[in-house]
This record gives sequence, structure tokens and C-alpha cells, in this order.
Amino acid sequence: MAISEPRILVAGCGALGSRIAVNLAADAVVYGLKRNVDTLTRDIIPVPGDLLEEDILEEQLPDDLDAVVYCLTPNQYDDAGYRDAFVTGLGNLIRALRTRGQTLNRLLFVSSTGVYHQNDDGWVDEDSPTEPEKFSGQRLLEGERLVHDSPWPSTVIRFSGIYGPTRRRFLQSVLSGKIHPPSPGPFTNRIHEDDAAAAAAHLIRQSLQGNPLEPRYLGSDCEPVRIDEIVDWIRQQVPCDPPQGEASRGARAGSKRISNRRLRDSGFEFRYPGYREGYGEMLRELSSAP
Repeated sequence: MAISEPRILVAGCGALGSRIAVNLAADAVVYGLKRNVDTLTRDIIPVPGDLLEEDILEEQLPDDLDAVVYCLTPNQYDDAGYRDAFVTGLGNLIRALRTRGQTLNRLLFVSSTGVYHQNDDGWVDEDSPTEPEKFSGQRLLEGERLVHDSPWPSTVIRFSGIYGPTRRRFLQSVLSGKIHPPSPGPFTNRIHEDDAAAAAAHLIRQSLQGNPLEPRYLGSDCEPVRIDEIVDWIRQQVPCDPPQGEASRGARAGSKRISNRRLRDSGFEFRYPGYREGYGEMLRELSSAP
């Protein structure tokens, strides 16, 4: 008798959520929950819905789910927007899943290394203290607690700064001279968007295959680097505009080094282990564009 494909719901199919959904769709039936389902690819089954509309959310959910990936982007970048995305919406979905009697193998919550407050150039791992001063990190921690308090096996993956072909803001800022960091600059951490999607999908597959997962993983590439080193490297690869007088110093999230050892120990392999591989490919694509 044929083994049925796992049924997975990706709640929040924005830029990253859609990539996760497409990755998982290679060997699973994947549902994508979002308000505007017209942007979903054909291999994702659309589930139109709003996580803030708790009274109708339950009836919109598919039955017999094996896993749920929660990957939201706030509609507005203030405290209310983060609370809606990572606390209220998440709580509504958990209650709807419970009411439907879903017996999940895994609930995966996409979080951020913004939950860390460290600013001393030291290494940070999954067991490091989290005392964020910003509302964004505080609301994400609230969401993480909701996930771990749910009735299903749960895992949180905290991503560092995501970059890639659809996230070129930093690269464009360097090319146009809008970033001129001090030297030495603070450590920064990042992950290519393809690796971020693959890492989330990897953890779901590991769980569905019966392999144990830790409650938390850090999704960041293998090379924490000072921001001025990245800027200098990009300037050495291609012509860039000279730094502008009002150029940003480029530091937003303190200075720390994110360890990805736990994720690598789970068997995950990075396609872009460092910034040279990721930005190098992006620069080659830019130079070959008509």
C-alpha cells in the first residue's frame, strides 16, 4: 500500500514562507494560508484566510495536517504590528488547530536572532540569554512561548539577517555609497534566503521522518563577519559609488556572533556558507544582466 504524502500548512506565505512552501512541496502536499492567495505557485494549495479573523479561521483550515510552519511578516513595523503577527495571529491559529482536533507531528515557528540583546562581539547559541530591549524581539519571544506551550511537538528557528536576490537592500546600499561603516565595525550575521527556506524545510522533514529535534535552532551562515569587511570586499569586486556624506554606519543589531553548530549537527548543509558565496553570486548576476 502506498504511503500518503505528508500534509503541511505554511501559515504566512510571503517572500520566505513561499520559498519554504515550494521547497516542501517537492515531497508533500502543501497548503499556503494567506490573505491574497493569487501570488501562490501552482504546487501550493491555496487557503485564503486572515489569522486575525478568529471566528472564521477554524473552518478554513484543511484536515489531517502533519505539520504547520508559521512564517509571518508584520503588516506594519510597530509594536501593534508585531503583536498581531506573532502573538494574536499565532494564538488564533493554535486555538483553531486545537478545536479541529489536529494531531501535528511538528509546529515550526520562524523567529529571529533579534531576540538576543548581546553586544560584546561574543558567540551566541540557542541557550544564550534572551533579554531584548526592542518590542520586535519581545513579541517574538511571546510567540515562541505560545508555540512551546502548544499541545504538539514544537521547534523555533531563529534566523539572522536574510539576504538574496529578492532582498538586495544592503547590497544596493553598498553599491550606491549609502553605507560607510567604521573600522573595525560590529559583527553581523546573515543567511541567504535559499538556505533559510531549505533549513526550515529540513527541520520539518527531519521531524516527519521520526528524527528528534531540539526546541530551538539558529539559522545563520557559517561566517559571522564585521560589517566593514563585507563592505570592503564588495567594493573590491565591482565598481561602487564613493561613500556619501550622509552614508549610514550600517549597524542596527549590536555586535555578536551567531553559532549555527546545532543546525549543522542536524545534518543541514549550507549552499552559501559565507557572504562571499552569496553576494558573489548576486554580483555575477548583476554584472550579466542586460
